[in-house]
Amino acid sequence: MLKWVFTLLIALVVIALATPWLGRVGLGRLPGDFRIPLRGRVLYVPLASTVLLSLLVWAIGRLI
Repeated sequence: MLKWVFTLLIALVVIALATPWLGRVGLGRLPGDFRIPLRGRVLYVPLASTVLLSLLVWAIGRLI
């Protein structure tokens, strides 16, 4: 159980650090990514980017 929590924490840190670079590549601006303005804030729901990254990680996992 502790391994999964540690893995999840590392994955979140890596994703948080890679977010600016991924934005320059085009992820986060795909047709299925939603930005919802709400009371002066923007709620960001990256559905298409999540699916695309999941497929990429799955493909890399299958190759290894």
